[in-house]
Formats: sequence, C-alpha cells, structure tokens
Amino acid sequence: MRKIWKRNTVVAAVLLLVCAAVYLNWRYTDGAAQAGKVLGQSTLVSGETSSDEVEVSGDVDEDAVYTGDDYFATARLTRQQARDNAKALLEEAAAQESADQDVRNEASAGIQVLASYTTTEAQIENLVTAKGYPDCVAFMGAESISVVVSTPEDAELSAEDVAKITDIAVNETGYKANQIKVIKAN
Repeated sequence: MRKIWKRNTVVAAVLLLVCAAVYLNWRYTDGAAQAGKVLGQSTLVSGETSSDEVEVSGDVDEDAVYTGDDYFATARLTRQQARDNAKALLEEAAAQESADQDVRNEASAGIQVLASYTTTEAQIENLVTAKGYPDCVAFMGAESISVVVSTPEDAELSAEDVAKITDIAVNETGYKANQIKVIKAN
C-alpha cells in the first residue's frame, strides 16, 4: 500500500509541476502582451560602438521582426523547459537506489507520456501550419488539449477554421471535440 502511495505522489507532483508551468506561461504571456512589450525585443540607442560590443553579422527578415511570432517561440520554450524539468524529476525518482521497481516503472511510464505529448503537440503544430495558418502552439494534457493559432493578417477565427483545427487535434490525439480548445493569439 505504501509503494502505491509513493508512486501516486510522484506522478501527482510531476503532473502538478507541468500544469503549473503551463498556467504560468499563459499568465506571463498575457501580462507581457498587455504591457505592450515583446520578449526579446531590444532598441538600439545610437550608431556608436564601444570596445566591449561584439559585432554579429547575418540577414534579418524585416517583415518578421517583432510580430506575434515571439509568443509562439516563448510558449514552445517554456513548454519544453517544463517538460525537461518534469523529465529530470522522473529520471531522478527512477535512479534512486531506494526506489522499488514499481516507482521506477511509474517514472519510466511518466517519461514516455511526456515524450508522447511532445511528439503529438509537434505533429498538431505542423499540420495546422500546413493548413495555411502562420503559426500555432499546442498544449496537451491528460484530459484535454489547447491549440493557440495565429491567423493570417489578424483575421478572426471562423467556425470553419476551428473545425479544421479541431479535426486535426481529434485525429492526432483521439480526444473528443469537447476536450479540444482552439484559441486565437492576440
């Protein structure tokens, strides 16, 4: 009985951390958008250079600079960091010498679930962008999935758009349509 309790505690803690990371990501990006700032955006003060500056060369796509695309990159990065942290906790639990085989098996299953989520989210994102949407990020959980979509030229999401995206998510996850939330990025 005690082994089952330990295993369930580890799984619940990992799921709680992943959910907390997703929630904080949503709250942070909403706050950044309301403040009118874009993560990673910088402003050059003048053309003067100092001895401690490093010159970087490369092409810059002027049309893509500082659009809503930064949200998607930030969301993917935050999601990946949360998954990496959860995976590290699971690997640590599995590697403990005092852990019994049930805990190790549960940790291994948790790692496989996280890997499955990552693969499924990437597949959904690729399929949605293949349908002509500029960008997309998916957040998959045990009971539902949220898909945040950038629309072309700030157009609104129509019922047809939501149906296309929901169909992709249903086919990739096996979830029912009522478990899928499609959100337009601001």
